[in-house]
Amino acid sequence: MTLGGILRSTVAAICILGVVTPTVSISAAPRQVSKPAPRKAAAPRPAASTGLQVRVAQAPDFTRLEFPGSRGMQARREGTSVVLRFPRDANPNLSPLNVGPPRWVKGAQARHVGGAVEIVVALSDDADFRAGNADGDDFINLFARQDAPPASTPAAAVVARRPNPLPANGAVPVKFSKVAGQVQLSFDWANPAGAAVFRRGEAVWVVFDAPARLDIGKLPASTAQYRNIQAFKGADYAALRISTPQGAPFYADGVGSNWTIALGAGTQDSPDPIRVARDDNASPATLTANVAGTTRIAWVSDPAVGDRLAVATALAPSKGLPSRRDYVEMALLQSATGLAVESYSGDLQMIAEGDIVRIGRPKGLLLSSSSSAQAQADAGAGAPQALAMPALIDPEHWAKTGSGGFMARYDALLGAIPAASGGDGKGDDTAARMVLARFLVGSNLSFEAIGVLNAAGRAHQTLMGDGEFRGLRGMAKVLARRYAEAETDFASPVLSDDPSAAMWRGYIASKTGQWVDANQRFAEGARALNMFPALWQARFLGAQAEASVGVGAPDTAIRLINQALKLPNIPVEDQLELRLTLAKAFEAKNDVRALPVFQAISKCGIDRLAAPATLHAIQLRLAKNQISADIAAKGLDALRFRWRGDGVELDTIRALGQLQIRQGRYREALEVLHSASNVQSDLPQAVALRNDLNTAFRSLFLDGLADGMQPIQAVGLFYDFQDLTPIGADGDQMVRNLVRRLVDVDLLDEAAKLLKYQVDNRLNGVPKAQVATDLAWIYLMDRKPESALDTINATRTTILPPALNAERRLATARALMGLGRYDAALEVIEGDKSRDAEDVRAEIAWKQHAWPQAGALYERSLADRWKTPGALNPADESKLLRAAVAFSLADDDAALGRLRQRYGGFVDGARNPDGLRVALAGADPGSLSSTDFSKVTADNEAFNGWVAKMKDRFRAQASN
Repeated sequence: MTLGGILRSTVAAICILGVVTPTVSISAAPRQVSKPAPRKAAAPRPAASTGLQVRVAQAPDFTRLEFPGSRGMQARREGTSVVLRFPRDANPNLSPLNVGPPRWVKGAQARHVGGAVEIVVALSDDADFRAGNADGDDFINLFARQDAPPASTPAAAVVARRPNPLPANGAVPVKFSKVAGQVQLSFDWANPAGAAVFRRGEAVWVVFDAPARLDIGKLPASTAQYRNIQAFKGADYAALRISTPQGAPFYADGVGSNWTIALGAGTQDSPDPIRVARDDNASPATLTANVAGTTRIAWVSDPAVGDRLAVATALAPSKGLPSRRDYVEMALLQSATGLAVESYSGDLQMIAEGDIVRIGRPKGLLLSSSSSAQAQADAGAGAPQALAMPALIDPEHWAKTGSGGFMARYDALLGAIPAASGGDGKGDDTAARMVLARFLVGSNLSFEAIGVLNAAGRAHQTLMGDGEFRGLRGMAKVLARRYAEAETDFASPVLSDDPSAAMWRGYIASKTGQWVDANQRFAEGARALNMFPALWQARFLGAQAEASVGVGAPDTAIRLINQALKLPNIPVEDQLELRLTLAKAFEAKNDVRALPVFQAISKCGIDRLAAPATLHAIQLRLAKNQISADIAAKGLDALRFRWRGDGVELDTIRALGQLQIRQGRYREALEVLHSASNVQSDLPQAVALRNDLNTAFRSLFLDGLADGMQPIQAVGLFYDFQDLTPIGADGDQMVRNLVRRLVDVDLLDEAAKLLKYQVDNRLNGVPKAQVATDLAWIYLMDRKPESALDTINATRTTILPPALNAERRLATARALMGLGRYDAALEVIEGDKSRDAEDVRAEIAWKQHAWPQAGALYERSLADRWKTPGALNPADESKLLRAAVAFSLADDDAALGRLRQRYGGFVDGARNPDGLRVALAGADPGSLSSTDFSKVTADNEAFNGWVAKMKDRFRAQASN
């Protein structure tokens, strides 16, 4: 947490508690989680006031006075006092500054001048101050005045007789330009100037070794590459603080007396790496850095934090530190040129001696023991060394075995681990473990390297926060094609702003089909590309090209592949892989060169390259009508068994399934697509394949593609893949479509099974009650009234729509009627005056031989049908037949004559003309023959008419 964060959080806690505590010291500089905690300290103490609050905090090397909520404070020196003027009047309580004043403060008083308040703070003789604003709060820092730079941190230039870089007017205008999505800031000096460009948090700093006034008046206030820019000037330096997005790339390029700073992803060359190492000849412990052309050590104040940074500026060309490095008492910041140190202690020293910059403390730095370095030497000459960035790889040098061969080198590196840990096992063996891991990674023994690194991580938990450890283990997992695990290592916060790790993140994203993410990661790591060996440069460029094809940028892909193919000593297999991606780019552009390249690679004998090349060749030849669909299907079917387990298999299965659907081979298509639905489920191809499978199933059973199949075949196919049925209205509609087809051909048992599965497994609430009602009708049509009644009773629920409740009552009444429970049936529909309810009452009256009532009900249900010409439908014909018989049996000649008069003309066109003729004749039932009687009294006629009516109902449901 930064000092500002510490102050804010502790002050907030004090305010909440409402407690004023004595002033004690707090940490003066940012601390990392992994570093030793600072001394326990109290927060700034608030001084109660009316309108203006004063808070005091003290650190080992400075005291802060903070005025929360104030804006526009002006500070000026008056002798040994500092006068703080605020733009409004107030009555501050200054007792914390007068009773037990903090260091460098003798006392304070308030005075009211012209409607504003001024606080006069009396300082000790050796005190100086610096005013600023952080997070909306004004503050001043008080610290010891330095009349002359200490001997250990010389402020004078270390390059003798260098021409003065300051222009005559003392001002350097900052020029602005935008090039290829980058913002570029240019600085023209009178003579070559030393510079340092580095990142601290969300800010990029640009520091020059001359106290010029940097004119930023013509710069835009903000752009996509930065939010704001602040200019500062010290006694021996000039600086810009640029707020940028976290981790955004930045570059520095110096030519002669001109410096150009670029913000945003670009193609600039990476700076020469600054090598930082422990000085084994120095005592106490010191770090040295080789910064060629060092011009000055400047101490730059950071107004956002309130501390100072030690900055070593250097002449062009650029040389920098690729990533941040954390130590116990300090951190070296990532830089594009120069060197910057963030101190955690108050006595850090930084000295330049020619090109060598020394960093230390009077009592020495806390660094790793010398035994860890000795362990590496003991492993033998030429042991694999760490590189400038934590995620760089060097197979050529790491894999060297020496004259003894692989096993001798391996045994030596392995034996160095217990030697480093010592006889008591308490020594530091981390360096020896890392050397062995580098050797294994360089030898392409990825699984062995993962094991060594995992063991090291278990033995030394602090390694989990080490950038090289994370980078090395991530590389090993990439080589083992364990991309998800590798991504976890490269996503570690310690590598978040490292460009070499960004290249690996881009490679992983490309290999897992995350094209957009891949392009973004490659852009973030572009400046580290040239620091990789040629082999991995080619692989990264190839992966970036594949991602470009994936986002529809084939021209970019072709440019990247051509760039990769120009690199020296690329193995044949990698060249073929690059040309495979080149063919994909040609295919995306409909370039005729794609097919010959695919066909050539398909015969290369390297299955991981031949398989995708064969797939694309088959698809292109089919699209050009060079082969038939049957031949293409056979080729794809053979290919899916030839190559298994990655995105190529999924692409092959997708292509085969889509082709079989176009051929009408629906079962085969579903079986093929379903066979790989769980293969590499995290790949984008797996998601696309599942979408294809669901789309095919919907097309078959929702869009009518399966209507050409026999109903029983369609049902069998549906049963085999019913787990693909979507939840909701679409799934219900699929089932309705199938039920309608089954009912049409009287396959009522199969229709009932479909609906029962829906009721038992997939539905709840109102949809379940609706489908259960349809199932009850199916049971009634199949003469299973008891099953129908059980279905209705098992799905009772509250708050159903009135129309559905009425329909369920009718189904219940018919089921009860079928069971012979006539009184119960009539009771269920007692208040129902609908035509369907009247039909049920008429049928019950018929079954109870209540002939007058039955005849009247049947005639009433026919209504004015006699006025409409045309043949009677089965249901109406059955009602007419029953009405005539009932009136005959009731000896109601008048009613029978009325029926005869109205419906006599419908007899000849009826389905059962003989039965109607006999019924309407009104003959004495006693004189009818057994054949005639069966024609007019059988229930089948009425039942068949009702079944026909129900079939119409199911057809109507399926079409809605």
